[in-house]
Amino acid sequence: MQFDPVKPSLLAALVRHYDELVEHVRRRFGDHGFAREVIHDLCVQLLEKHEKDGVRSPLALLRKVAHDNAITRYRSERRRQAWVVAVPELPEVDSGAPTQERHYGAVQTLEHLTEAIASLPPRCQMVFVMHKLHELPQSEVAERLGISLKTVEKHLRLGMAACRAKLGYEVAL
Repeated sequence: MQFDPVKPSLLAALVRHYDELVEHVRRRFGDHGFAREVIHDLCVQLLEKHEKDGVRSPLALLRKVAHDNAITRYRSERRRQAWVVAVPELPEVDSGAPTQERHYGAVQTLEHLTEAIASLPPRCQMVFVMHKLHELPQSEVAERLGISLKTVEKHLRLGMAACRAKLGYEVAL
């Protein structure tokens, strides 16, 4: 954006009188950081909107708009603060994400199950993995491995017993 030096621009006036405008808002609202935020918002507002021609007193207009923006911002902050004070303790909301303890426990359980499955005899291990992990029906496992359905059931019982034992559950065969 280029400034026309002959025609006074609101944005040029804001740049030229920046410190004065900040001080104007600070005197009325008491906070230097708040005043700077209001003037920065005003600058963005001027950059986003098409400037009107024929402004006779740009500084006066900028003071008025800055003051109005400060009042709006101040009221908004007060409403937010009132809500925060009215609700001193936010309700606990479960994020659904596991806590660190649950995550650590799940990792340990997985390690124990992996060890239990690895300790199974090869054929038993194949049956267990095909049925429990790959979710193949028992009849398909029996067909693929060329064993009876009873043998598949026996290997699954042994695999489950090994997993329960590794996790410390009672084993009933």
